[in-house]
Order: sequence, then C-alpha cells, then structure tokens
Amino acid sequence: MRRLIAIWAVIGVVGAVSAQNRPSPLTPPPILVPEVINVFPHDGQAFTQGLLWHDGKLYESTGKRGFSSLREVDLTTGEVLRLVNVNRPEEELSGDNPLPDYFAEGLVLLNDRLIQLTWTEGEAFVYDLATFERIDTLTYEGEGWGICYDGRYLFMSDSTSYLQVRNPETFELIVSFGVLFVSRNNQTGETRVDLIPAQLLNELECVGDYIYANLWQTDLIAQIDKRNGNVVAFINASGLLTDAEIIAARQRDPGATLNGIAYNPETETFFLTGKMWDKLFEVRFVPARR
Repeated sequence: MRRLIAIWAVIGVVGAVSAQNRPSPLTPPPILVPEVINVFPHDGQAFTQGLLWHDGKLYESTGKRGFSSLREVDLTTGEVLRLVNVNRPEEELSGDNPLPDYFAEGLVLLNDRLIQLTWTEGEAFVYDLATFERIDTLTYEGEGWGICYDGRYLFMSDSTSYLQVRNPETFELIVSFGVLFVSRNNQTGETRVDLIPAQLLNELECVGDYIYANLWQTDLIAQIDKRNGNVVAFINASGLLTDAEIIAARQRDPGATLNGIAYNPETETFFLTGKMWDKLFEVRFVPARR
C-alpha cells in the first residue's frame, strides 16, 4: 500500500486514498521492482545524467556547471578509464557578458558516435566513440534532459509531459507525443487518462517497444509504450539504497536521486545508478509482491 500511495503522490491524481484512508477504486498500472543480480562500485562524486552500455563498456554523462563530463567507466571497479570535461572556453566564461558553463545531460549512442545533451544551452555535442574527440555540435530548441535511440528514431525528454521524436540523421524534430497515465475505475468500469506531470521525465533508455524513463526526484521509473505514449508499468527502486546510503549521497549533494538506466541486450538486464550514488546495480524488473 505504501508503494501504491507513493505512485499516486508522484502522478498527482486526486483520490488515491480517501479521507477515511480507504483504497481508491482507481487501478494504476502494475508495479515492478528491481531484482538485484550484481552490485558494482560507482563514483560517488558523479552527478549522473546519462548512462549507456555498449559492447561490454559503460559510458556516462555527468552534469553540474563546471563539473560536467563524458566518461568511459570500468563496470567492475567503477574506475574512470576515459574522461572529457564539458566546459566552455575560458573567454566565454569571463568578460563583460560571460556565458554560463555547460550543464551536461542525457547521452545516447548512434552508430559510432556519442551524442550528449546540455540542459539549457540548446546544444548537443557529438563525439567519436573510439577517440572521444568532439566532432560536431547539434542544436535544438528548449531544454535537453534524457535521450535514447531505438534503431530508427531518437527519443528525447525536455522537462515537459511530452517526448520528442527526432531524425537520427539530421536531429530535426519530427513529432512530440504526450506520456499518458491510464487508470480504470473498478466500480464504474470507466477509464481515466491523465497526462504525466511536467518535469518528471528524465533519463531515458529505449528497449524494444518501450522507453524507460527516470521520474526526476523520485525512486520511480516509468515503462512507456512508445507506440501510444501509455505508461504500462512503474518500477519502484526505493529499496536499492539503505537509508544511511541515501543520507550520505545527499550530504554530497542535495540533488542526489535515482538517475541512470542502461540496458544490456546480451543478458537482458538493466544497470541502475543515481546522482552521487556510490553503487551501481545490475537488475531485472519483476512484479512487486503484494
């Protein structure tokens, strides 16, 4: 019941629990939980914004102005094998009208290139996968949060209730679609459709017909059917860290929260971590026990 209440609180649907503390007649999507297979070390100073797995290697984008980076990380040790700092040239950071430093966000692999979003600058940096050399800069309107690639299209979150679909060759916006929370009233049989609130959809991972999205500042991940925008399940990852580990992460930075999803197609498992977390988890998503 506590998990169910938490879901409704995040989505903001009125009536999850009545004034008499009776369960709501509305049924939300199923609740899944991560079943932990392995636990690996993770840099507790990394403000994780994007995570991906490719060919046995882990790649990570970290944020915060002045601390943003692109990294290749050893999974088993957490050691940073390669790192590129994502900073503006010094001349742009000083002078009469200095620009703010970059705040890196989501990360995606597109063939032999890595594309890294920035939060408010409207720029995405393109890197050669083999060398980490920055080879191009793409532009877009609005904010950049998370991004993933399904082999045909790029999907991008931007602080709104919508996901953008972009052309992988040109990065041009094709269409946006709303992410919908569909519930059914067990008493009347009526179906209710709510648009997921803004500023929740964060880091993304494309897997088959689904997009997995971290819900910002929560322990939840939404599993979204990319064909219609419906949330088909929520993953409650609140049990990954102990209370002491959560406190320690938030002492390093108050913004410490679950963020970072990568999928390994060979094992059909996911890697999960968070901003300022000192652990990374390999998991499978399984139904929550009632």
